[in-house]
Amino acid sequence: MVRQKVTLLFFALAFVWCCQQALKGPEYYDPAALATFFDGSDFVGSGTCRECHADVYKTHVETAHYGTSAYPEDGNLLGRFNPDDNKVLLENAEVELVREGHSHYQVIRPRAGDGPMEKERIDIIIGSGVKGQSHLSWSEDQLFQLQASYYPPADCWINSPGFPSQMLRRPIRDGCLKCHVTFATNKDFSGQGNRYEKDEMVLGVDCERCHRPAGDHVRFHRNNPDLESPHFIMKLDTLSRQQKIDVCAQCHSGPRAGILQGNSFSFLSGETLSEYSRNFHTGVSDAELDVHGNQYGLLSSSACFVNSEMDCGSCHDPHKNERGLRATFVDKCKQCHVSPDAECKADASIQQERKGNCVSCHMPNFPSQTMTVRLDHIGEAPVMVRTHRIAIYPPEKWEKID
Repeated sequence: MVRQKVTLLFFALAFVWCCQQALKGPEYYDPAALATFFDGSDFVGSGTCRECHADVYKTHVETAHYGTSAYPEDGNLLGRFNPDDNKVLLENAEVELVREGHSHYQVIRPRAGDGPMEKERIDIIIGSGVKGQSHLSWSEDQLFQLQASYYPPADCWINSPGFPSQMLRRPIRDGCLKCHVTFATNKDFSGQGNRYEKDEMVLGVDCERCHRPAGDHVRFHRNNPDLESPHFIMKLDTLSRQQKIDVCAQCHSGPRAGILQGNSFSFLSGETLSEYSRNFHTGVSDAELDVHGNQYGLLSSSACFVNSEMDCGSCHDPHKNERGLRATFVDKCKQCHVSPDAECKADASIQQERKGNCVSCHMPNFPSQTMTVRLDHIGEAPVMVRTHRIAIYPPEKWEKID
């Protein structure tokens, strides 16, 4: 009788186990690859990370990094498509943004019979919408930037930054794409062409851009759920200061158009970035470093950086949307500036006027030298970007306090 009960219990447990495996299916243990890195490792997407890292995933998807590229869906296209607010006038054409069903298009109508009407679908959104949104369109396997972009500060469509006032199809190559996606497979390994494997593009700057392709990590831990020590994944807290900085610097240290090996996507976190690429602006004076794109160059010229062991993570949590959290960044300053010598030397009235906002005086917004937009009512205007050169600036440079 006891033997029968034991046998029945064994079969019951076996049945439950088999049902669990059937529900999970073989694909649970072998996640689908969204793209394959050059060494054969698989990108499996942030959605897969959510299984074990739900809290981090929940906050990360709200960051500008995650939203810096996306497929157009309801709610994430910020520009207006109604007839009163959907046009950009060029010297030789009119650009109109229209919605047809669930898709959105750019339509260019040349003036004075200069050519046929061109209609291109918005296939990819570039930019989280804080500074702006540009749009990419597929022509078979070729990727192009569209003429019109949306500019949130003026709530209007504009001629895309850097475009002439005439019609242009700008091909998108790795050098442009690399800071807005996690990975893309260019059919020209050098990255100079604009032909891509459409099904091997991981949009947004997601978990795997910083922690490396996670296919092996996910497979291992799905098969070994009781093991808490992470395997086959890059833990950033194990890296040296420079290696941590390099993870950010691959996008935040200028154009890095000097490729030394591989291509724009070859570098992986934990490696030495300077062995893969260099910035053509290396060696210029601090005054010539542009606030758009070269935050590392500016930060590394700051006394705060030189005289401490700070890295980008000292002030920024890449897993959270911290934009506008003034008190959070002021607290970061106070964590280091604790001695009497580090107290603010400004008059009490100025400190009160500035509301204790260290960042507004010591890291104000500056006009970008390379990122400008043309607005009908004021002409060409620079995009304002916060400098990462922490310094003492004259009052006329201070950021306005609301």
